[in-house]
Formats: sequence, structure tokens, C-alpha cells
Amino acid sequence: MDTKKPETDRQDEWREKLTAEEYAVMRGQGTETPFTGKYWNEHGRGVYTCRGCGTALFSSETKFDSGTGWPSFEEPTNAERIELRRDTSHDMIRTEAICKKCGAHLGHVFDDWTTSSGKRYCINSVCLDLEKPEKGL
Repeated sequence: MDTKKPETDRQDEWREKLTAEEYAVMRGQGTETPFTGKYWNEHGRGVYTCRGCGTALFSSETKFDSGTGWPSFEEPTNAERIELRRDTSHDMIRTEAICKKCGAHLGHVFDDWTTSSGKRYCINSVCLDLEKPEKGL
């Protein structure tokens, strides 16, 4: 017997867990307004995790100010945790970044010659939680 819930049931669970804005971005492939997210100008140390499932995605060590208004990272903590997909919405060709564990839309990846990786992971703040190290570490 198949114990997987139908997609509609899972979407109802997401709606209960997330705010309206989080749901619109993470499940509806939306984006937050630039320069408004809680992490775009965050400079503290720690690990950025997926808001949907808690998977560690990015380190503050690779975060930088790209001037775009969204948190930007040179690379993920583990590339295996992020799925990259071609996105042709809004008459553009981009690369969408998705959490592999829960399928949440995170943002987009762009070529960026200013980074050592040559990439910029431009991620919506509402998709992230920042786990700061305990004091004294």
C-alpha cells in the first residue's frame, strides 16, 4: 500500500507551516522585494539553513554583498543539497536553486566573475534561517 500523501495534502501542510510570503516564495517560485529581507544585510557568523526543512545550505563565510538586495553566497556548504534547474519564467533564462530535501524554491544562481567560485547564489531571506554559533566559540 502506498503511504505517500497526495501532493495537495502536502501543500496544505506547507500552508500551515509557512507564512503567506514564505509560501509564495518557497512553494510558488516567487521572490521577495529586494533590500527588504532580514538577511540581505546580515553580517553575523553562522550557517544558513532551509526554512522548510532545516538542511544546512550556506555558510556566512561565503556570504557577500552583491549589491542586489538579496543574500548572496559564492557557494553552498554542500552542492549535493541544492538542485539546479533551468528557469525560463518572466522571459528570462536563469538557473533556479532548489532545496533537494524538501523541494523549496530558494532563489537563483548567476555567473559572477567577482567571486572565487565564479557563481552567485542569490537567495531569498524568507527561505533561510540563520543558526549562529554559541557564544564563546
